[in-house]
Amino acid sequence: MSLRPALSTALDDYVEARRSAEAATRAELRLSDTEVRALLRIRERPGIRPSELRDHLGVTSAGVTTLVDRLVERGLLRRELDTEDRRVNHIHLEVDLDALPWSQLDRFARDLDDAVDGEPVAQSTAFAEMLGRITRSVLAPR
Repeated sequence: MSLRPALSTALDDYVEARRSAEAATRAELRLSDTEVRALLRIRERPGIRPSELRDHLGVTSAGVTTLVDRLVERGLLRRELDTEDRRVNHIHLEVDLDALPWSQLDRFARDLDDAVDGEPVAQSTAFAEMLGRITRSVLAPR
């Protein structure tokens, strides 16, 4: 049997499982995909400036302002003025993303990490390298 169909099927199953888990969590927490990405990025970079968040999300300045306004109104974020330059503000989380229900935002990724940790390191490394090569070859200009 060829590995290609088995690998393609496994990758399709992974993508669908992740998509379904993330969609269910977003629906439960009433968040858009962009809002989730923003919250997770702010957790990684507390005090991030709106321009950095805009660049990460790939939205316009007006888009990031609207997004942050909406999340501030919901009590999920807060803005703090820069102490040295009052034209600048920094964005911080007002919720603990490691506590329920917010910890569900990246539950699939954490569960996957735990499952991978249970696999032999050599196999995980070889699979990651192979998947990286395959992905790069698919994305390479033709």
